[in-house]
Amino acid sequence: MLLCPAFADVDPVFATTDPELAERDGIKRFHVLPDANRDEPRRAAVCFAASLRLVLRVQPKMLITTGALPGLFCLIAARFMGARTVWVDSIANSDQPSLSGRVARLFAHEWFTQWAHLAGAGRRYDGALL
Repeated sequence: MLLCPAFADVDPVFATTDPELAERDGIKRFHVLPDANRDEPRRAAVCFAASLRLVLRVQPKMLITTGALPGLFCLIAARFMGARTVWVDSIANSDQPSLSGRVARLFAHEWFTQWAHLAGAGRRYDGALL
């Protein structure tokens, strides 16, 4: 939600695994994706299918995600559809880039880290969100 001011001139569509967050922040155009992680292959498969359906329906020109597996699935699908893609690794990944971030590097046009010491190897640091 800290990135919202950057999109004041456009009408973004949001995806979340927690609808309460979107409702709390007054987001009107949002979709709910099932949450998943690498330790739950069946849930990850369901999340992948839902992410692919969402990206096919929305047809984004640009996709920005702040990480985790559902965001990675959306980023990959959007990239194959020709969208510009941006990965922002979570502030929580202070020691090393996340596994999802390392995979996203293969598909993202831009990859940002929120920690200066993690810049390099394709990762940009332009400041932290928090």
